[in-house]
This record gives sequence, structure tokens and C-alpha cells, in this order.
Amino acid sequence: MSLKISFELSDRDLQYFRDALKHSRNAIRHAEEAEIVEAIRDVLEEIRSNEPLPDFVAHRLPEIELFMQMLTDEEWQLPDADRERLLAMFIYFADPEDILPDDIPVIGYLDDVIVVELIMHDLHHVRQSYEDFCAFRTNFDDEHGKAFDSAVRRDRIDRRRQELHQRMQRRSAKRKSVKLW
Repeated sequence: MSLKISFELSDRDLQYFRDALKHSRNAIRHAEEAEIVEAIRDVLEEIRSNEPLPDFVAHRLPEIELFMQMLTDEEWQLPDADRERLLAMFIYFADPEDILPDDIPVIGYLDDVIVVELIMHDLHHVRQSYEDFCAFRTNFDDEHGKAFDSAVRRDRIDRRRQELHQRMQRRSAKRKSVKLW
């Protein structure tokens, strides 16, 4: 038997998360991106070692891993503003003493999941564009093989990335998203 619990976060409620993400965003200035990525990998490994996880946490882990992949994919070249959002989320997620300390059984990651959901909402079009980019790249490589001219490959991949970056910017501008900062 499962139970679905839904609740609405008011603007005042969301302000707690905005403030926490602003604090995390400020922390980005004092940390190296590689250190943040390594820290989130360590946190994910630690979380997985504590299985069984609550499903509401386990279902978000692949999203966090996709965000990490998006951030570290050199061919994708995630725009700076989106990089900053992801890094702030990672810093928040890796902090064991955030709004709800992570060591509280069952609910310790609830605030982290809310932050992940807010970022997923805010970066919806970025995520879609990245998935399209990965599919294009995989199809291109499968179709042309490894012997294909690397300069031509790079040009085609770059062109597709630029098209997708433009698309995600247009769509994001049209979408009314939750403003985290």
C-alpha cells in the first residue's frame, strides 16, 4: 500500500529554499567546480549505501546523476547561469546540515528533494535540450563510426549544440518558472 501526499508551497515557504540556494550560490565562489562534483559523487555513494532509501529519494537520484552528466559533459558546454544553478543545488544537496539535517530517518532528505524538484522545474528546457543533444551525438557516432573525420564531427556536434542552446533559451524565456534567485 502506498500513500500519496501532496502539498503546496506558498511563496513564503519557497523563500526558505530561495534563501538556502542563495547561500549555496555564494558558496560557489569559494569552491572549485571539480571539488563540488566530487563531493556530490561522494554524497550519492553514501546515500546509496544507506539503502533501502525512501522511494521519494531514490527516484530523484537518476535526475541528480543526469544533472552531473550535463554539467561535466565538455561537448555540451552548459551555459554559465545554468551551471551556477546546478552547482548551487549540488552544494545544498551535499550539505548534511541543511534545512532538515540529512541524518533524520525518512524525512532528512525531504528538503533536498524539494530543491531538486525546483531545479528540475527551472531547468526543464535545458534538460530536454541536453537529452536531444545526447541522442543526436549517439546517433551521429553510431551512423558514422569512429573512423569519421573528427573535425567534421566536432563541427556538426557544435552546430547542433548551438541550435539546442538557442532553443532552450527561447523556451525558457517563454516559460514562467519558479524564480529561485
